[in-house]
Amino acid sequence: MIEQSQLIYFIAASAALTLLPGPDILFVITQSISQGKKAGIATASGLCTGVLAHTTAAALGVSALVYKSALAFEIVKYAGAAYLLYLAWHALKESEELISSAPVRENNTFALYKRGIFMNVLNPKVALFFLAFLPQFVNIDSGNVPMQMIFLGIIFMVQAWLIFSAVSVFAGTVGERIIQKPGVGRYINWGKAGIFTFIGIKLALTHK
Repeated sequence: MIEQSQLIYFIAASAALTLLPGPDILFVITQSISQGKKAGIATASGLCTGVLAHTTAAALGVSALVYKSALAFEIVKYAGAAYLLYLAWHALKESEELISSAPVRENNTFALYKRGIFMNVLNPKVALFFLAFLPQFVNIDSGNVPMQMIFLGIIFMVQAWLIFSAVSVFAGTVGERIIQKPGVGRYINWGKAGIFTFIGIKLALTHK
């Protein structure tokens, strides 16, 4: 299997990449500020579940097929961009009152979890990232490369969930402190819509 030193290096590299400003962490921060810690953790859980899907796809060679197929890449890319623009439109329609002022309902938590999965799975750049990143830490001599990649993907998923959850708690605490200010809900929803729009347009303009 993978050597201990190589595994430590993988975890360190994964944590650094997870903390870099990007669509996933911005998504978690936005949901946590606007809807609270529980909502942020639910979103993070969905994003990390998407990581497992991408890892399995990379291990089985599906990501390579998507990369080689220009049509498949474009379909996934534009589907993801359209979904993000839908989220932006939905954010603009939200009332001025922040949802974090009330407990997050169980059905809403599951909806946020699914939203995180969709956002991650519908981003072909994430699939290509794992296709390029995971093999660097695989020990060819140990054999069973797909299982090694899946194992590394699970490690990446766990560390990402821990970091995103910590970010959710911090951002949710910030959201609770500013929620009492009059009119702030409107600006946060506008900001959330702006972030979703930015990420969606950036994804739509992405090339291989």
